[in-house]
Amino acid sequence: MTEKDICWGFVGCGEVTEKKSGPAFGKVPGSRVVAVMSRNRERAQSYAERHGIRRFYTDAQALIDDPEVNAVYIATPPSSHATYAIMAMKSGKPVYVEKPLAASYEDCLRVNRISRETGIPCFVAYYRRCLPYFLRVKAIVNSGRIGRVVGVSIRFSVPPRDLDYNRTALPWRVQKDIAGGGYFYDLAPHQLDLLQELFGPITRAVGFCTNRAGLYETEDTVSAAFQFSDGLPGSGTWCFCGHESARTDRIQIVGDRGQVSFSVFTYEPIELVTETGREEIVVGNPEHVQMPLIQLVVEHLRGIGVCPVDCVSSTPVNWVMDKILGKF
Repeated sequence: MTEKDICWGFVGCGEVTEKKSGPAFGKVPGSRVVAVMSRNRERAQSYAERHGIRRFYTDAQALIDDPEVNAVYIATPPSSHATYAIMAMKSGKPVYVEKPLAASYEDCLRVNRISRETGIPCFVAYYRRCLPYFLRVKAIVNSGRIGRVVGVSIRFSVPPRDLDYNRTALPWRVQKDIAGGGYFYDLAPHQLDLLQELFGPITRAVGFCTNRAGLYETEDTVSAAFQFSDGLPGSGTWCFCGHESARTDRIQIVGDRGQVSFSVFTYEPIELVTETGREEIVVGNPEHVQMPLIQLVVEHLRGIGVCPVDCVSSTPVNWVMDKILGKF
């Protein structure tokens, strides 16, 4: 594309679009939203009216075929990501897809193949790569303040959500055919993507998955060990049925001269410990957390920048998760 306005069509208008992403598309220079789609007509119309969007659709292909739409944001559950992304790219329109890229590693490969064959870019919403909080973590690691990194670990625990107890209307995030897995498939992508951004691709992974609470069929407790391409070892534990008192959201990076630990979802102060003492670092993020990444995407599509957060760089996350879950 050349330097012109990027006119977005949204496929999906759920919770994530209300604050995390949606408003940013209209605030980034050279970007605006011109259409939105939901299979639920009332939801699509309401979203369009509330956000000042001129047109709404109930059919994804109709939105993609809209002549004013020249880029598509896919904000649906993962099971439809690959289908909608491929539809858009085959129509010659670039795509920005919510994470994870797809509900399986195999579907990610399909998306990559179509992007390569059509030459149409596909970006993925791993927006934490671009947030000031995590850029500070990256700067600390790269500065050598904790020395040579010798190990990393993920610790995550939350209690069940109220909806998890409703067997007749369980959240889509715990329905494997829609989400790709349980809450692990929804939340672990951000953690694993960040670590691979810092240390390169994970090339070995093994996991132990179980369901301890019996609230739904997908896994609610996961333990994993993995290794990066340079031999760096890592581990992770995820529990989605723990007690409130055990609530944890922390990644710890250990070096031979210190360590840094940080949260992924709560943005608690970054903790840096070195031979000179302990330091807490507070870093704020923008109101719309996807805005820095969306700006990069828009600049890429306008030909005035480069966004590296594409489908190829995002696919290793699904490979790791599928290995941990024993999908292959």
